[in-house]
Amino acid sequence: MAMSEISRCSYHVFLSFRGEDTRKSFTDHLYTALVHLGIQTFRDDEEIERGNNIKDEIEKAILHHSKISIVVFSKNYAASTWCLNELVMILEHKKSSKHIVLPVFYDVDPSQVKNQTGSYAEAFTQHEQNFKSETNMVQRWRNALKEVAAIGGMVLQDRHESQFIQDIVKEVQNKLHLISLYVPPYLVGIDSLVTQINQWLEQDGANKVGIATICGIGGIGKTTIAKVVYNQNIPRFEGYSFLADVRETSQDCNGLVRLQSQLLSDILKGKSHKIYNIDNGINKIKEVVCCRRVLLVLDDVDELEKIRKLMGTQIPFHPGSKIIITSRNRCLLNAHFISQMFDSEASTSCGGLSKLFEVKELASSESLQLFNWYAFGYNSVPESSMAYAKSLVKHCGGLPLALQVLGSSLSSKSVSSWKSALEKLEEIPDSKIQKILRISYDSLEDDHDKNLFLDIVCLFIGKDRDYTTTILDGCDFYTIIGIENLVGMSLLIINEKNKLMMHQMIRDMGREIIRQESCDIGKRADCGIRTLLM
Repeated sequence: MAMSEISRCSYHVFLSFRGEDTRKSFTDHLYTALVHLGIQTFRDDEEIERGNNIKDEIEKAILHHSKISIVVFSKNYAASTWCLNELVMILEHKKSSKHIVLPVFYDVDPSQVKNQTGSYAEAFTQHEQNFKSETNMVQRWRNALKEVAAIGGMVLQDRHESQFIQDIVKEVQNKLHLISLYVPPYLVGIDSLVTQINQWLEQDGANKVGIATICGIGGIGKTTIAKVVYNQNIPRFEGYSFLADVRETSQDCNGLVRLQSQLLSDILKGKSHKIYNIDNGINKIKEVVCCRRVLLVLDDVDELEKIRKLMGTQIPFHPGSKIIITSRNRCLLNAHFISQMFDSEASTSCGGLSKLFEVKELASSESLQLFNWYAFGYNSVPESSMAYAKSLVKHCGGLPLALQVLGSSLSSKSVSSWKSALEKLEEIPDSKIQKILRISYDSLEDDHDKNLFLDIVCLFIGKDRDYTTTILDGCDFYTIIGIENLVGMSLLIINEKNKLMMHQMIRDMGREIIRQESCDIGKRADCGIRTLLM
C-alpha cells in the first residue's frame, strides 16, 4: 500500500512485529482474525517501501489515526532497529494521547524483554558494537523495552495459538468497545467469495436496494461467510441487524416477535420497542427501514413465508439498503417474491441487484490446511499422523464444519486414537456429516462432559454463560471446565454476548442422541438434568 493511500485511511489497530519471525504465521493469522471482525488493521512488516520521510509518514498516517498498537514480541524482535525505533515512537505517542498499547509476548517471556536477556541480550551486544557513537539511542531502545514489558500484556506460554488469537481479538474488541459477530479464528477458502459479495454490496450502493442469497449445503460455511461480510460492512450503513437461525427461532412460541424485536433494537442502536403481535412488529419495521440505509442478514431461512411473516410485504426499504439471506435452498428467491417483498419504489431501485452466491466445498489442499490447524495449531504435522490426516480429510467431503470438529476432537490425541477415528469413518457410507460429528461427541473423555453437552443442547442454547454455570453448578456439574472442554472440541461457541451457541448441525446431532437415550432412561443412572423434562 502506497503511503499516500495510507494517509487517507483510519485504522483501529496498528500491528507492529518482526517480519522474519511471524509474518507468515502467527501475525498473519492474527491480522486475518482482526479484519474478519471488521477491525481495520494496518500491519507494518519492513517490506513497505522506506522513503526519506517514512518516520513522519508512519507517525502521521498510522499512530495519529489508530487507537491501539499491538506489539508482537518474538525472539528476534530486538535485533531489528526498525522495530525498536517504531516501539519508541509508539510509546512516545502513548504519553501524549489516549493511544493504547497492547504487548503480545509470542515466544518470549516478559522478563526477557524487560531485562534484555537471552536473544535480546545478544541483539543489544550487536547494537552496542554497531552504534558506539549513538549510545543515547541504544539506551532509548532499552528503556522502551523495559517500559512496554511493564504494561499488562498477553503471554502465549503453553497455550494453543488459536485460543490465544481469540483472546487477543476479544481484548481489542473490549478496548475499542466494538461488538462484532463471532467468527472462527482461522478461515480457509472464503476470501474470493467474500470479495465478490463485498463488490456486490458496493455496486451502485448509494441508491439501489439489493437482495442476495448465500446458498450451500449444511456445514459448508454460509453463516460464517455472512458474518465476515457483515462485520466488514456495517460501518457503511446507518442501521444493521444480523438475525441468526431464523428457521429454528421462528418455530418457537413468540419466536417471530423476538426476531422482530431484535431487528428493531439492532437498527435503533439498543432502543427497545414494545411489540404486541406480529402485525404490530411488521408495521414498526416498515417505519424504521424507510428512513435509513440498512444492512440486514437473515440467517438460515428455509421458506419465503418466514420472511413474509417477519417483515410483511411491500417493504419501503430506503435506497441503498441491502438484504442478505443464507439458505440451503438455492432457488429460494424468485422474481415474484421480490416484487411482493419491496414496495414499488424499492422494487424499481432493486433493478438487477438480486444475486446468488453459492458456497462450494473446500479443495483437498484447503481441507487439509483447515484440519491441521484444528488438530495441530501452528505446529508442524508429525510424520506419524500425516497419512492418517490425509485419509481423515477425504471423508469430510470438503465441509469446514466436519473438518473443524474432527480436527479438534483429535488434537493432542495418540496415533491409536487417530487410527480408531479413521476406522469409524470408513464404516460411514457417503461421509454422512451427522455421523462424523458424532465421533467428536464420542471422543469426550468422560460422561460428565457428554451429559453437559446434551443438557446444553436441550436447555441452554442461547443462554448466558454465567447464568448456565450457576444453574448447572447447583446440579453437581463442573460447569466451567466442562464448557472449556466443549469449546476446545468445537462442539460449543461462546459468542460476543457471552451466550452459549452451537452450529445447528451439532445441535441436531445432540438432539438425535437425546432422542435415542430417551427410550432407555430407566436403565441409566448417569443422565443429566434434561431427564427431568422427559
